[in-house]
Order: sequence, then C-alpha cells, then structure tokens
Amino acid sequence: MDFNRNQFFFLGMFILLIGIQVRVVEAYVLTPDATRMLAERSGNVQLASASNSPAQAFAAAPVNLGYRKTVRPPEWLGWCLLSIGAVLILHSLAMPRPS
Repeated sequence: MDFNRNQFFFLGMFILLIGIQVRVVEAYVLTPDATRMLAERSGNVQLASASNSPAQAFAAAPVNLGYRKTVRPPEWLGWCLLSIGAVLILHSLAMPRPS
C-alpha cells in the first residue's frame, strides 16, 4: 500500500503535534495501575508483586501507597518529532495531488 499526499500530511501533522506536546510537557505521571502494569511487563518482580502481598508491604512501600511512576522524556525527543513531522508535511506538499 502506497501512501498518498493526504496520508503523508496527516501523519506529519500528528507527529508534529506529539512533538509539540513532548516539548511543552516536562514530565508525565502514570497512574498506580499503569505503573503496576509496566512493572509486570518489564519483569520487575519486586515492584510488580509487592502490591499483591501484604507481607511485602514494608519492602516496597511506594507501590502499596499508590506509587506513581514519573516519565521524563529527553529534550531531544521533542525536537526529533518536530523535525520529522515538518519534513513529512513538506514532503506531502511537494507530492502531486491525488486524482
């Protein structure tokens, strides 16, 4: 399947807006459920199983108290997404119109 002009433009706008959001927002705070799900999927057994056992409550107290993971994306990620989005938009404008 080949991408046409409109699809390139939409993808470029989408990536550009995500890049703006990453540049504006300094950190993302995940919910305790999302933190627990990421811990389970990443294989961090201590963090994932601490909420299931009350005996381990003191070993990993942050998880049991509703620990929320904070994600801080690097500064270069926002600039990278902005530039990729801009290139895709400019590429879509250089393509011939769909017939």
